[in-house]
Amino acid sequence: MIDAFNEDTIVAISTPPGEGGVGIVRLSGVCAIEIAAHLFVSSRGRDIQKEKQRVFHGHVYDSDGHTLDEVLLHVMAAPHSYTAEDVVEINAHGGRVPLRAILDECLALGARLARPGEFTRRAFVNGRMDLSRAESVIDLIHAQTRAALSAANVAADGALSQALYELRDILADALARIEAAVDFPEEDLPELVDDALLDGLRRAHKRMVELVATADTGILYREGVSLAIVGKPNVGKSSLFNALLRDTRAIVSAQPGTTRDRLEETITLEGIPARLIDTAGMRNTEDEVESIGVERARNAAQQAGMILFMVDASAPYSKEDALIAEELSSLEIPVMLLRNKVDLMNEMDTVPGGDSLPLEHFSSCNISAKTGAGLHELEHRLATTLLGNTACSVDAPMLFRAHQKDSMRRGAVSLARLLDNTTLSPEFLAVDLREALHAIGEITGETTPEDVLDRIFSSFCIGK
Repeated sequence: MIDAFNEDTIVAISTPPGEGGVGIVRLSGVCAIEIAAHLFVSSRGRDIQKEKQRVFHGHVYDSDGHTLDEVLLHVMAAPHSYTAEDVVEINAHGGRVPLRAILDECLALGARLARPGEFTRRAFVNGRMDLSRAESVIDLIHAQTRAALSAANVAADGALSQALYELRDILADALARIEAAVDFPEEDLPELVDDALLDGLRRAHKRMVELVATADTGILYREGVSLAIVGKPNVGKSSLFNALLRDTRAIVSAQPGTTRDRLEETITLEGIPARLIDTAGMRNTEDEVESIGVERARNAAQQAGMILFMVDASAPYSKEDALIAEELSSLEIPVMLLRNKVDLMNEMDTVPGGDSLPLEHFSSCNISAKTGAGLHELEHRLATTLLGNTACSVDAPMLFRAHQKDSMRRGAVSLARLLDNTTLSPEFLAVDLREALHAIGEITGETTPEDVLDRIFSSFCIGK
Protein backbone atom coordinates (compact mmCIF):
# COMPACT_ATOMS: atom_id res chain seq x y z
CA MET A 1 0.00 0.00 0.00
CA ILE A 2 1.42 3.38 -1.03
CA ASP A 3 0.50 6.12 1.44
CA ALA A 4 0.39 8.85 -1.18
CA PHE A 5 -2.58 7.22 -2.84
CA ASN A 6 -6.01 8.36 -1.76
CA GLU A 7 -9.55 7.19 -2.14
CA ASP A 8 -10.25 9.66 -4.94
CA THR A 9 -8.75 7.30 -7.51
CA ILE A 10 -11.34 4.82 -8.73
CA VAL A 11 -11.04 1.62 -10.73
CA ALA A 12 -13.39 -0.84 -12.41
CA ILE A 13 -13.56 -3.43 -15.16
CA SER A 14 -15.22 -1.54 -18.00
CA THR A 15 -16.04 -4.45 -20.28
CA PRO A 16 -18.91 -6.94 -19.82
CA PRO A 17 -18.29 -10.06 -17.73
CA GLY A 18 -17.35 -13.25 -19.54
CA GLU A 19 -14.65 -14.24 -22.00
CA GLY A 20 -13.61 -12.07 -24.94
CA GLY A 21 -10.67 -11.01 -27.03
CA VAL A 22 -10.05 -7.87 -25.01
CA GLY A 23 -11.03 -6.62 -21.57
CA ILE A 24 -10.43 -3.18 -20.07
CA VAL A 25 -9.60 -2.13 -16.52
CA ARG A 26 -10.11 1.63 -16.15
CA LEU A 27 -8.52 3.92 -13.55
CA SER A 28 -9.44 7.57 -12.98
CA GLY A 29 -8.17 10.06 -10.44
CA VAL A 30 -5.14 11.89 -9.13
CA CYS A 31 -3.12 8.70 -8.64
CA ALA A 32 -4.30 6.74 -11.69
CA ILE A 33 -1.03 7.06 -13.59
CA GLU A 34 1.09 6.40 -10.51
CA ILE A 35 -0.85 3.23 -9.67
CA ALA A 36 -0.51 2.01 -13.25
CA ALA A 37 3.24 2.73 -13.15
CA HIS A 38 3.63 0.32 -10.21
CA LEU A 39 1.89 -2.45 -12.14
CA PHE A 40 3.20 -1.94 -15.62
CA VAL A 41 6.56 -2.44 -17.29
CA SER A 42 6.93 -1.13 -20.82
CA SER A 43 8.41 -3.52 -23.35
CA ARG A 44 10.57 -0.62 -24.62
CA GLY A 45 11.53 0.74 -21.20
CA ARG A 46 9.33 3.84 -21.37
CA ASP A 47 8.18 5.75 -18.29
CA ILE A 48 4.40 6.28 -18.46
CA GLN A 49 4.62 9.06 -15.85
CA LYS A 50 6.74 11.16 -18.21
CA GLU A 51 5.33 10.23 -21.64
CA LYS A 52 1.63 10.95 -21.25
CA GLN A 53 -1.14 10.81 -23.85
CA ARG A 54 0.27 7.65 -25.34
CA VAL A 55 -0.39 3.96 -25.79
CA PHE A 56 2.27 1.63 -24.37
CA HIS A 57 2.90 -2.07 -24.87
CA GLY A 58 4.17 -4.19 -22.02
CA HIS A 59 3.21 -6.44 -19.12
CA VAL A 60 1.49 -5.99 -15.78
CA TYR A 61 2.81 -7.69 -12.66
CA ASP A 62 1.51 -8.39 -9.17
CA SER A 63 3.27 -7.28 -5.99
CA ASP A 64 5.37 -10.47 -5.98
CA GLY A 65 6.65 -9.85 -9.48
CA HIS A 66 4.53 -12.50 -11.17
CA THR A 67 3.29 -11.70 -14.66
CA LEU A 68 -0.45 -11.13 -14.83
CA ASP A 69 -0.89 -10.38 -18.52
CA GLU A 70 0.52 -8.82 -21.67
CA VAL A 71 -1.32 -5.55 -22.21
CA LEU A 72 -1.70 -2.30 -24.09
CA LEU A 73 -1.87 0.60 -21.66
CA HIS A 74 -3.49 3.86 -22.70
CA VAL A 75 -2.60 6.95 -20.66
CA MET A 76 -4.81 10.06 -20.88
CA ALA A 77 -3.68 12.98 -18.76
CA ALA A 78 -6.15 15.49 -17.34
CA PRO A 79 -8.07 17.32 -18.63
CA HIS A 80 -7.95 15.48 -21.95
CA SER A 81 -9.86 12.38 -20.88
CA TYR A 82 -13.40 11.14 -20.46
CA THR A 83 -13.58 12.17 -16.81
CA ALA A 84 -11.32 15.26 -17.22
CA GLU A 85 -9.03 13.54 -14.68
CA ASP A 86 -5.94 11.41 -15.23
CA VAL A 87 -7.24 8.19 -16.77
CA VAL A 88 -5.47 4.92 -17.52
CA GLU A 89 -7.08 2.10 -19.45
CA ILE A 90 -5.38 -1.28 -19.26
CA ASN A 91 -6.33 -3.34 -22.31
CA ALA A 92 -5.76 -6.95 -21.31
CA HIS A 93 -6.99 -10.30 -22.56
CA GLY A 94 -10.71 -10.57 -21.94
CA GLY A 95 -10.80 -13.44 -19.49
CA ARG A 96 -12.37 -13.17 -16.06
CA VAL A 97 -9.22 -14.22 -14.16
CA PRO A 98 -6.64 -11.81 -15.68
CA LEU A 99 -9.00 -8.84 -15.45
CA ARG A 100 -9.89 -9.62 -11.86
CA ALA A 101 -6.20 -10.05 -10.98
CA ILE A 102 -5.35 -6.63 -12.45
CA LEU A 103 -8.31 -5.06 -10.66
CA ASP A 104 -7.23 -6.58 -7.34
CA GLU A 105 -3.71 -5.20 -7.74
CA CYS A 106 -5.11 -1.71 -8.42
CA LEU A 107 -7.23 -1.98 -5.29
CA ALA A 108 -4.25 -3.16 -3.25
CA LEU A 109 -2.32 -0.09 -4.38
CA GLY A 110 -4.98 2.27 -3.06
CA ALA A 111 -7.61 2.66 -5.75
CA ARG A 112 -11.26 2.40 -4.77
CA LEU A 113 -13.80 0.29 -6.64
CA ALA A 114 -15.95 2.64 -8.70
CA ARG A 115 -19.65 2.89 -8.05
CA PRO A 116 -22.15 2.47 -10.92
CA GLY A 117 -21.85 5.41 -13.28
CA GLU A 118 -19.08 7.06 -11.28
CA PHE A 119 -16.79 7.66 -14.26
CA THR A 120 -19.55 9.51 -16.09
CA ARG A 121 -20.58 11.33 -12.91
CA ARG A 122 -17.02 12.59 -12.54
CA ALA A 123 -17.16 13.79 -16.15
CA PHE A 124 -20.33 15.69 -15.23
CA VAL A 125 -18.99 17.10 -11.97
CA ASN A 126 -15.74 18.16 -13.67
CA GLY A 127 -17.60 20.05 -16.38
CA ARG A 128 -16.74 17.59 -19.14
CA MET A 129 -20.43 17.29 -20.03
CA ASP A 130 -23.78 18.46 -18.71
CA LEU A 131 -26.41 16.12 -17.32
CA SER A 132 -28.34 15.73 -20.57
CA ARG A 133 -25.20 14.59 -22.37
CA ALA A 134 -24.24 12.33 -19.46
CA GLU A 135 -27.63 10.63 -19.66
CA SER A 136 -27.19 10.14 -23.40
CA VAL A 137 -24.17 7.96 -22.60
CA ILE A 138 -26.36 5.33 -20.96
CA ASP A 139 -28.83 5.67 -23.83
CA LEU A 140 -26.02 4.83 -26.26
CA ILE A 141 -25.15 1.74 -24.25
CA HIS A 142 -28.75 0.55 -23.92
CA ALA A 143 -29.97 1.50 -27.41
CA GLN A 144 -32.05 -1.36 -28.80
CA THR A 145 -32.58 -0.03 -32.33
CA ARG A 146 -30.71 2.04 -34.89
CA ALA A 147 -33.22 4.85 -34.46
CA ALA A 148 -32.61 4.88 -30.69
CA LEU A 149 -28.86 4.83 -31.34
CA SER A 150 -29.09 7.77 -33.77
CA ALA A 151 -31.18 9.81 -31.33
CA ALA A 152 -28.78 9.07 -28.47
CA ASN A 153 -25.80 10.09 -30.62
CA VAL A 154 -27.49 13.39 -31.46
CA ALA A 155 -27.91 14.06 -27.73
CA ALA A 156 -24.35 12.92 -26.97
CA ASP A 157 -23.05 15.35 -29.59
CA GLY A 158 -24.74 18.17 -27.69
CA ALA A 159 -27.81 19.01 -29.78
CA LEU A 160 -30.14 18.92 -26.78
CA SER A 161 -27.62 20.75 -24.61
CA GLN A 162 -27.35 23.52 -27.19
CA ALA A 163 -31.12 23.91 -27.32
CA LEU A 164 -31.28 24.05 -23.52
CA TYR A 165 -28.49 26.62 -23.20
CA GLU A 166 -30.08 28.81 -25.88
CA LEU A 167 -33.28 28.81 -23.84
CA ARG A 168 -31.35 29.48 -20.65
CA ASP A 169 -29.56 32.46 -22.20
CA ILE A 170 -32.84 34.01 -23.38
CA LEU A 171 -34.43 33.59 -19.96
CA ALA A 172 -31.33 34.73 -18.07
CA ASP A 173 -31.03 37.91 -20.15
CA ALA A 174 -34.72 38.64 -19.63
CA LEU A 175 -34.37 38.05 -15.89
CA ALA A 176 -31.42 40.46 -15.71
CA ARG A 177 -33.47 43.20 -17.36
CA ILE A 178 -36.50 42.56 -15.19
CA GLU A 179 -34.40 42.55 -12.01
CA ALA A 180 -32.81 45.82 -13.12
CA ALA A 181 -36.29 47.31 -13.37
CA VAL A 182 -36.94 46.09 -9.81
CA ASP A 183 -33.64 47.35 -8.38
CA PHE A 184 -33.60 50.76 -10.06
CA PRO A 185 -37.21 51.89 -10.36
CA GLU A 186 -36.36 55.59 -10.00
CA GLU A 187 -33.45 55.67 -12.42
CA ASP A 188 -33.74 57.32 -15.82
CA LEU A 189 -33.46 54.03 -17.75
CA PRO A 190 -35.06 53.00 -21.04
CA GLU A 191 -38.08 50.73 -20.71
CA LEU A 192 -36.65 47.34 -19.77
CA VAL A 193 -39.74 45.12 -20.02
CA ASP A 194 -40.60 46.00 -23.60
CA ASP A 195 -42.15 44.26 -26.61
CA ALA A 196 -38.79 42.93 -27.81
CA LEU A 197 -38.19 41.19 -24.48
CA LEU A 198 -41.69 39.69 -24.44
CA ASP A 199 -41.39 38.54 -28.06
CA GLY A 200 -38.19 36.71 -27.13
CA LEU A 201 -39.93 35.03 -24.22
CA ARG A 202 -42.83 34.01 -26.47
CA ARG A 203 -40.39 32.34 -28.87
CA ALA A 204 -38.71 30.62 -25.91
CA HIS A 205 -42.06 29.36 -24.66
CA LYS A 206 -42.91 28.00 -28.11
CA ARG A 207 -39.59 26.14 -28.19
CA MET A 208 -40.16 24.71 -24.72
CA VAL A 209 -43.59 23.41 -25.75
CA GLU A 210 -42.02 21.85 -28.85
CA LEU A 211 -39.41 20.08 -26.72
CA VAL A 212 -42.09 18.76 -24.36
CA ALA A 213 -43.83 17.29 -27.41
CA THR A 214 -40.69 15.34 -28.35
CA ALA A 215 -40.56 13.52 -25.01
CA ASP A 216 -43.12 10.82 -25.79
CA THR A 217 -41.18 9.87 -28.92
CA GLY A 218 -37.86 9.97 -27.10
CA ILE A 219 -39.13 7.84 -24.23
CA LEU A 220 -40.66 5.39 -26.71
CA TYR A 221 -37.36 4.97 -28.60
CA ARG A 222 -35.43 4.59 -25.34
CA GLU A 223 -37.75 2.38 -23.30
CA GLY A 224 -39.78 0.66 -26.00
CA VAL A 225 -43.30 -0.67 -25.54
CA SER A 226 -44.92 -3.99 -24.70
CA LEU A 227 -47.46 -5.50 -27.12
CA ALA A 228 -49.68 -8.26 -25.73
CA ILE A 229 -51.34 -10.61 -28.23
CA VAL A 230 -54.62 -11.79 -26.71
CA GLY A 231 -57.68 -13.66 -27.90
CA LYS A 232 -59.49 -16.93 -27.48
CA PRO A 233 -57.64 -20.21 -28.16
CA ASN A 234 -56.68 -21.25 -31.70
CA VAL A 235 -57.09 -17.87 -33.42
CA GLY A 236 -53.41 -17.74 -34.45
CA LYS A 237 -51.71 -15.78 -31.67
CA SER A 238 -48.58 -17.93 -31.62
CA SER A 239 -48.45 -17.95 -35.42
CA LEU A 240 -48.44 -14.15 -35.41
CA PHE A 241 -45.80 -14.14 -32.67
CA ASN A 242 -43.53 -16.32 -34.83
CA ALA A 243 -44.32 -14.35 -38.01
CA LEU A 244 -43.39 -10.99 -36.46
CA LEU A 245 -40.22 -12.50 -35.01
CA ARG A 246 -39.34 -14.11 -38.37
CA ASP A 247 -38.55 -17.20 -36.31
CA THR A 248 -40.25 -20.26 -34.86
CA ARG A 249 -40.25 -19.42 -31.18
CA ALA A 250 -43.73 -20.47 -30.04
CA ILE A 251 -45.30 -23.90 -30.52
CA VAL A 252 -48.11 -23.80 -33.08
CA SER A 253 -50.78 -26.48 -33.09
CA ALA A 254 -54.36 -26.89 -34.26
CA GLN A 255 -55.19 -28.12 -30.78
CA PRO A 256 -56.64 -25.27 -28.66
CA GLY A 257 -54.79 -24.34 -25.48
CA THR A 258 -51.28 -25.15 -26.71
CA THR A 259 -49.81 -21.99 -25.19
CA ARG A 260 -49.90 -22.25 -21.40
CA ASP A 261 -47.48 -19.49 -20.40
CA ARG A 262 -46.48 -16.08 -21.74
CA LEU A 263 -43.58 -15.88 -24.16
CA GLU A 264 -41.67 -12.63 -24.71
CA GLU A 265 -39.29 -11.53 -27.44
CA THR A 266 -38.14 -8.13 -28.72
CA ILE A 267 -38.87 -6.91 -32.24
CA THR A 268 -38.31 -3.57 -33.98
CA LEU A 269 -41.18 -1.56 -35.42
CA GLU A 270 -39.69 1.17 -37.62
CA GLY A 271 -37.09 2.00 -35.00
CA ILE A 272 -39.28 1.37 -31.95
CA PRO A 273 -38.19 -1.51 -29.69
CA ALA A 274 -41.26 -3.59 -28.87
CA ARG A 275 -41.57 -6.48 -26.42
CA LEU A 276 -43.96 -8.88 -28.10
CA ILE A 277 -45.91 -11.08 -25.66
CA ASP A 278 -47.64 -14.28 -26.73
CA THR A 279 -50.30 -15.31 -24.22
CA ALA A 280 -52.52 -18.27 -23.49
CA GLY A 281 -55.95 -18.31 -25.09
CA MET A 282 -58.48 -16.56 -22.85
CA ARG A 283 -61.41 -18.83 -22.01
CA ASN A 284 -63.07 -20.51 -19.06
CA THR A 285 -61.30 -23.76 -18.32
CA GLU A 286 -61.14 -26.31 -15.53
CA ASP A 287 -57.58 -27.26 -16.42
CA GLU A 288 -55.47 -25.93 -13.54
CA VAL A 289 -52.34 -25.23 -15.60
CA GLU A 290 -54.27 -23.59 -18.45
CA SER A 291 -56.23 -21.42 -16.01
CA ILE A 292 -52.95 -20.08 -14.64
CA GLY A 293 -51.95 -19.24 -18.21
CA VAL A 294 -55.26 -17.45 -18.79
CA GLU A 295 -54.74 -15.35 -15.67
CA ARG A 296 -51.25 -14.46 -16.84
CA ALA A 297 -52.70 -13.46 -20.20
CA ARG A 298 -55.03 -11.06 -18.41
CA ASN A 299 -52.14 -9.63 -16.42
CA ALA A 300 -50.09 -9.18 -19.59
CA ALA A 301 -52.96 -7.30 -21.24
CA GLN A 302 -53.45 -5.05 -18.21
CA GLN A 303 -49.74 -4.15 -18.09
CA ALA A 304 -49.16 -3.77 -21.84
CA GLY A 305 -48.58 -0.52 -23.67
CA MET A 306 -50.86 -1.77 -26.43
CA ILE A 307 -53.07 -4.82 -26.92
CA LEU A 308 -53.36 -6.84 -30.13
CA PHE A 309 -56.79 -8.49 -29.90
CA MET A 310 -56.93 -11.35 -32.39
CA VAL A 311 -60.06 -12.98 -33.80
CA ASP A 312 -60.64 -15.60 -36.51
CA ALA A 313 -61.83 -13.76 -39.63
CA SER A 314 -62.87 -17.00 -41.33
CA ALA A 315 -65.57 -17.70 -38.74
CA PRO A 316 -68.38 -15.71 -37.09
CA TYR A 317 -67.56 -13.92 -33.87
CA SER A 318 -68.21 -16.12 -30.85
CA LYS A 319 -69.43 -15.48 -27.33
CA GLU A 320 -65.83 -15.86 -26.15
CA ASP A 321 -64.74 -13.09 -28.55
CA ALA A 322 -67.50 -10.85 -27.18
CA LEU A 323 -66.49 -11.44 -23.56
CA ILE A 324 -62.82 -10.70 -24.31
CA ALA A 325 -63.74 -7.56 -26.28
CA GLU A 326 -65.87 -6.33 -23.40
CA GLU A 327 -63.07 -6.95 -20.93
CA LEU A 328 -60.51 -5.14 -23.11
CA SER A 329 -62.85 -2.21 -23.63
CA SER A 330 -62.79 -1.54 -19.89
CA LEU A 331 -59.00 -1.06 -19.92
CA GLU A 332 -57.45 2.34 -20.55
CA ILE A 333 -55.01 0.79 -23.01
CA PRO A 334 -54.99 1.14 -26.83
CA VAL A 335 -56.39 -1.94 -28.57
CA MET A 336 -55.95 -2.97 -32.19
CA LEU A 337 -58.30 -5.63 -33.55
CA LEU A 338 -56.49 -8.18 -35.72
CA ARG A 339 -58.75 -10.18 -38.03
CA ASN A 340 -56.56 -13.21 -38.72
CA LYS A 341 -56.87 -16.15 -41.18
CA VAL A 342 -58.06 -14.06 -44.11
CA ASP A 343 -56.33 -16.68 -46.27
CA LEU A 344 -59.10 -19.13 -45.35
CA MET A 345 -61.86 -16.88 -46.66
CA ASN A 346 -63.38 -17.35 -50.10
CA GLU A 347 -63.32 -14.42 -52.53
CA MET A 348 -67.03 -13.84 -51.97
CA ASP A 349 -66.70 -13.84 -48.21
CA THR A 350 -66.55 -10.62 -46.22
CA VAL A 351 -64.69 -10.05 -43.01
CA PRO A 352 -67.20 -10.42 -40.14
CA GLY A 353 -68.62 -7.13 -38.92
CA GLY A 354 -68.25 -5.84 -35.41
CA ASP A 355 -71.89 -5.11 -34.68
CA SER A 356 -72.10 -7.82 -32.06
CA LEU A 357 -68.91 -6.75 -30.27
CA PRO A 358 -67.98 -3.57 -28.37
CA LEU A 359 -65.33 -2.68 -30.98
CA GLU A 360 -66.21 0.92 -31.75
CA HIS A 361 -63.00 2.19 -30.14
CA PHE A 362 -60.73 -0.43 -31.73
CA SER A 363 -58.73 0.19 -34.87
CA SER A 364 -58.49 -2.95 -36.99
CA CYS A 365 -56.24 -4.73 -39.46
CA ASN A 366 -56.83 -7.81 -41.65
CA ILE A 367 -53.94 -10.27 -41.70
CA SER A 368 -52.87 -13.82 -42.30
CA ALA A 369 -50.19 -14.91 -39.86
CA LYS A 370 -49.79 -18.08 -41.94
CA THR A 371 -49.14 -16.49 -45.36
CA GLY A 372 -47.82 -13.14 -44.15
CA ALA A 373 -50.57 -11.16 -45.83
CA GLY A 374 -51.05 -7.77 -44.18
CA LEU A 375 -48.08 -8.10 -41.81
CA HIS A 376 -46.05 -5.22 -43.27
CA GLU A 377 -49.12 -3.00 -43.09
CA LEU A 378 -49.69 -4.13 -39.51
CA GLU A 379 -46.12 -3.26 -38.49
CA HIS A 380 -46.41 0.18 -40.09
CA ARG A 381 -49.76 0.87 -38.47
CA LEU A 382 -48.47 -0.21 -35.09
CA ALA A 383 -45.49 2.14 -35.39
CA THR A 384 -47.58 5.11 -36.52
CA THR A 385 -50.17 4.43 -33.82
CA LEU A 386 -47.52 4.26 -31.11
CA LEU A 387 -45.81 7.44 -32.31
CA GLY A 388 -49.14 9.21 -32.79
CA ASN A 389 -48.88 12.91 -33.51
CA THR A 390 -45.67 13.28 -31.53
CA ALA A 391 -43.32 11.76 -34.10
CA CYS A 392 -40.21 13.85 -34.68
CA SER A 393 -36.89 13.40 -36.43
CA VAL A 394 -34.24 11.46 -34.55
CA ASP A 395 -31.75 14.02 -35.88
CA ALA A 396 -33.39 16.85 -33.92
CA PRO A 397 -33.03 17.66 -30.19
CA MET A 398 -35.29 15.37 -28.20
CA LEU A 399 -36.15 14.74 -24.55
CA PHE A 400 -35.70 11.10 -23.53
CA ARG A 401 -36.83 10.84 -19.94
CA ALA A 402 -39.90 11.46 -17.85
CA HIS A 403 -37.99 13.76 -15.47
CA GLN A 404 -36.81 15.85 -18.45
CA LYS A 405 -40.35 16.13 -19.76
CA ASP A 406 -41.68 17.10 -16.34
CA SER A 407 -39.01 19.77 -15.84
CA MET A 408 -39.54 21.29 -19.28
CA ARG A 409 -43.33 21.19 -18.83
CA ARG A 410 -43.07 23.04 -15.50
CA GLY A 411 -40.73 25.57 -17.06
CA ALA A 412 -43.17 26.18 -19.92
CA VAL A 413 -46.04 26.60 -17.46
CA SER A 414 -44.08 29.21 -15.48
CA LEU A 415 -43.20 31.11 -18.64
CA ALA A 416 -46.80 30.95 -19.89
CA ARG A 417 -47.96 32.39 -16.57
CA LEU A 418 -45.60 35.32 -17.03
CA LEU A 419 -46.76 35.94 -20.61
CA ASP A 420 -50.40 35.90 -19.48
CA ASN A 421 -49.70 38.53 -16.83
CA THR A 422 -47.26 40.96 -18.40
CA THR A 423 -48.91 43.96 -16.72
CA LEU A 424 -47.91 42.75 -13.26
CA SER A 425 -45.04 44.43 -11.47
CA PRO A 426 -41.51 43.21 -12.37
CA GLU A 427 -41.14 41.46 -8.99
CA PHE A 428 -43.84 38.94 -9.91
CA LEU A 429 -42.48 38.46 -13.43
CA ALA A 430 -39.06 37.70 -11.98
CA VAL A 431 -40.49 34.89 -9.84
CA ASP A 432 -41.89 33.11 -12.89
CA LEU A 433 -38.66 33.53 -14.83
CA ARG A 434 -36.58 32.11 -11.99
CA GLU A 435 -38.87 29.06 -11.87
CA ALA A 436 -38.49 28.54 -15.62
CA LEU A 437 -34.71 28.85 -15.39
CA HIS A 438 -34.59 26.45 -12.47
CA ALA A 439 -36.60 23.90 -14.45
CA ILE A 440 -34.17 24.03 -17.37
CA GLY A 441 -31.30 23.73 -14.92
CA GLU A 442 -32.78 20.46 -13.68
CA ILE A 443 -32.21 19.01 -17.15
CA THR A 444 -28.70 20.39 -17.63
CA GLY A 445 -27.73 19.42 -14.08
CA GLU A 446 -27.17 22.95 -12.78
CA THR A 447 -30.10 22.78 -10.34
CA THR A 448 -30.77 19.03 -10.23
CA PRO A 449 -31.28 17.77 -6.64
CA GLU A 450 -28.57 15.46 -5.37
CA ASP A 451 -30.96 12.54 -4.82
CA VAL A 452 -32.08 12.75 -8.45
CA LEU A 453 -28.45 12.70 -9.58
CA ASP A 454 -27.89 9.64 -7.40
CA ARG A 455 -30.79 7.82 -9.07
CA ILE A 456 -29.67 8.77 -12.57
CA PHE A 457 -26.06 7.67 -12.22
CA SER A 458 -26.90 4.53 -10.24
CA SER A 459 -28.65 3.23 -13.38
CA PHE A 460 -25.29 3.17 -15.20
CA CYS A 461 -23.15 0.06 -15.29
CA ILE A 462 -20.00 -0.15 -13.17
CA GLY A 463 -17.04 0.97 -15.24
CA LYS A 464 -18.91 3.66 -17.18
